[in-house]
Amino acid sequence: MDLGLRGKRALITGGSRGIGFAVAQALAAEGAAVGLVARDPEGLAAAAARLATGVPEATTATAAADVTEAGALARAVADIAAALGGLDLLVANAGGTVGRGNLTSAQPGEFTATFALNAGHAAELIQAGLPHMRASGGAVVIISSITGMRPAPRTAYAAAKAAEIQLAATAAQELAPYGIRVNAVSPGSIMFPGGGWDSFRRQNPEDFDTFLRTQFPFGRLGHVQEVADVVTFLLSDRASWISGANIAVDGAQIYPSARRFD
Repeated sequence: MDLGLRGKRALITGGSRGIGFAVAQALAAEGAAVGLVARDPEGLAAAAARLATGVPEATTATAAADVTEAGALARAVADIAAALGGLDLLVANAGGTVGRGNLTSAQPGEFTATFALNAGHAAELIQAGLPHMRASGGAVVIISSITGMRPAPRTAYAAAKAAEIQLAATAAQELAPYGIRVNAVSPGSIMFPGGGWDSFRRQNPEDFDTFLRTQFPFGRLGHVQEVADVVTFLLSDRASWISGANIAVDGAQIYPSARRFD
């Protein structure tokens, strides 16, 4: 199916690895130009090279920035927009937990920092991208988590991801007059090399085995490409009447986490 994304210009935060990179690959394969934002310049360069190898005709731009710094993120958005000749699509993918993440174990400021990394950066990204998208409309996808829908450790991450789901629903109403759609995608547990579940599996093999056997009806964790396909569809005009939604991509996963509270 041709999703009609050829010529569109997309920016993805956390775009150098994992789900973010898979989204970049999927968009590039559809003919979109992609801009990657992440903290590590070397990781960005490697990701751009991988994209060029997989999709030789892809137009790619990169900008290194800490997405929790509003000024740095705004500069990265401006640089990507200048390199690509504008912006039509935004993917707020960067996220994670700062510190241990539970109320009983977090250091002062870590809960707030986790919000800044997740929902805070998503809001700042939309604000920075809005001047580029206001004239022609566009689409935004915020990568949340099923932990934002069903409570599980870590508390700060769960609350921040719930905030992202509400941000997508509310921003969809606010930005509809500009023709801009906003949706959230909530992946379940996704396995990829170097990711959180890859590390957990190596460090806690027995707990991971129990998690795998008891919480996944399909008997496996998800793949990054399975999330990227949904994100790519939502960014396309094929999803023109979907806005304010939260789409779970979890293979009917039961409990969101193998982790325990402290």
